[in-house]
This record gives sequence, C-alpha cells and structure tokens, in this order.
Amino acid sequence: MDRCILVINCGSSSLKMAIFSSKCEFIASAIAERLGQPGASASVKGRRTEVTLPQHATHADALSALIECFHENNTITNGLLAIGHRVVHGGETFSQPALIDDTVIESIRACENLAPLHNPVGLAGIEATRSLFPDVPQIAVFDTAFHQSLPPVAYLYALPRYLYMEHGVRRYGFHGTSHRFMLTEAARILQKHEADTSIISAHLGNGCSVTAIRNGKSVDTSMGLTPLEGLVMGTRSGDVDPGLFDYLRRKGFSAETVHNILNQESGLLGLSGITNDMRTLIEQADDGSEAAQQALDVFCFRLARYIGAMMASLEQLDALVFTGGIGENSERVRARTLDHLLLLGFKIDTPANRVHGDASGGHIEATASRFPILVIPTNEELVIAQAALKGAKNVHD
Repeated sequence: MDRCILVINCGSSSLKMAIFSSKCEFIASAIAERLGQPGASASVKGRRTEVTLPQHATHADALSALIECFHENNTITNGLLAIGHRVVHGGETFSQPALIDDTVIESIRACENLAPLHNPVGLAGIEATRSLFPDVPQIAVFDTAFHQSLPPVAYLYALPRYLYMEHGVRRYGFHGTSHRFMLTEAARILQKHEADTSIISAHLGNGCSVTAIRNGKSVDTSMGLTPLEGLVMGTRSGDVDPGLFDYLRRKGFSAETVHNILNQESGLLGLSGITNDMRTLIEQADDGSEAAQQALDVFCFRLARYIGAMMASLEQLDALVFTGGIGENSERVRARTLDHLLLLGFKIDTPANRVHGDASGGHIEATASRFPILVIPTNEELVIAQAALKGAKNVHD
C-alpha cells in the first residue's frame, strides 16, 4: 500500500480526521465531538474500535487517541505522504494553501483574534501532528481563500478607509472549502461547467454561512471579518447591532465578557438556554419548550433572510444548496426555512426532503419550484487532501 494523506479538520467543538490514498481515494475517517465539554466522544467510522477520551478532552487529546487507533487498525502503517490541515482564517496573508513552517504558524497565530474559536484549535492540531510526524510535509488550507474573489462592493465595510488599508478590516468569508465543494458537486448534478454555474450555498453546522457563487466565483457571503458575522449559529450570535458593544460596556460588562457572550454563549444556545445541538433543540421543541421553538424559528428566519439577500449578487440562480451537519440532516430546518421563501418561488417536495433527496440525485424541490433545491453532503476533507497532495508534490519536486 502507498503512503497515505492525513486530513485534520478542527472545528470549534469537534475534530474530523480522514485518511486518503495517494490518489485522493477515501480510506477511513474518524470524528470526535463535544470537545471541551462533558461527554466528549470519538469514533472511527466503519470500525468497532472503542476510542476512550478523558472528560473535557481537548483537540490534542482527541487527535492523539484517533491517530493511535489508526495505527492499531494498520490504516497508516506505511507512513504518511502529507498532512492537510483546515485553518479557518488566513487574513490577507494567505490566498492559497501554504506549506507549514514556523513562519506560517506565526502568521496563523497572528489571525487568532479574527477567529478566536477556530485558529487556536487549528494550531493545536498542527503543533500536535508536527510533533508526531516531524518529517511529513504539512499543508494549511484556509477557509478564507475561496472568498478572495469577492468584489469590493461585497467585502468593504462602510468604515474609514484607513482601517482597511492599515489594519485589514474587511469581510473575508469562511467555510471556503465546503462552499468550493458545493460548486463542484452542484455543477456535476446540474450537468454544467463550474465556470457557468451560479448557486447559493448554505453551509449549516455549529458554524453557519451562506455564499453566493456566480459563474464559479464567490461574490458574496454572510460571514465577515470574523466567523461571528451573519447567521445564527450554535453558540455565536451572528449579526447584532454594533451599538450593543457600547451598551453592554456602559452596563459594566468587560470587553472580554462581551466577546465570550457573543462567541460562546449566544446563537442557538443563548436563545434556547438549553443546547447548541440542533437535534436536541428540535426534540425539546417537540416536547413543548417555547424557548427551543423560538430558537429554531429565529435560526430559520435569519437563514431565509440571508438566502434572499444573496440573490442580489447573482444574475441567475441554478440551485439553492444545503450542506453541513444541519443542512444535510435536518428536514425540519430546510422545510421551515423554505416556508419563508415562497414569494421567491422556492417550493419543496416533502417526501424528497424527508430522505434528503437521496432518491433523486440530491433534488428536493417540487415540480412547481422556480429553482432547483439540492441537499449535498459536504466533503471538505477531500478538498484539503487534494491541496495537501499538491503541496507534497511541490516539496518532493
């Protein structure tokens, strides 16, 4: 067996890992969830191997445990060709994947204040694997890179220009690897060339974003300078009135406290007071929780508003695409969101929506729908593996 490619995707509370062949063919995957919380768990998909994590396990804990499991299963016995890391924020420093060295690590660390929930855990994964595999080329793949095609009308804030020119204050966008994959898969399903494909891609997980892709290029997106802007998310507030900061400061809240509230105590968790997990939230709503129902309603309404807003950046729309853990698996969220978009001509096929469009090539729209509606499982790991392979070849060449 040839050497493999290891892909590491550190989310704010999760860790996904995948092994690919030297031809970027999928071999195995693993996931750890609820990291940093009680009840953290990990599993290797397709195996009955038990992976034990300590209480409040960190990303580094989960990474070490899962790599050990891969070794025990003889998945990476012949060594690694490359390691690809998802890194959320590259600022304006990175517009392409980068071979990781000390300089790149310091540049990623310099962006930590722009992605406080993600860049630190991404660096933890990088540092752990550099220690375990010091001789393997490691490639950073940035969520912000796909959105470098945003036009000034979409990325500039209405602020004094020096804040952008001197401090890089602008909209960057995130979930780029996922939105990039949605473009590829939607074009395939619609039998179009990517350069002729225009979609609205809704990536919905613990973090959420919507992107308008026009003729194969990202031209608008809901996240901004940081992953805090835009939609309601698991623990992040999404859009709030900027005056909130001054208001809370006058009430005695410190800047750090406000930061923590907006990033870690808001979103679905803050609205419901129960959980940031959509599955649990829906169960609680069905059991009669008014707070859970309101959190679900606000989530779907804000999502619908952003989908409508993205149409202003398009000249045509070939499909609306749902992806991510919530987007792929929650028929309730898709249906409730599209209920708000009937005026725009979106109409859902209820039976197809219940089975995620599996029986119809991803399509869940009704015959009378003005636009196709697709459910496409994301595969950020494949995009990262392809970039890692390319980076490794450049090193060896």
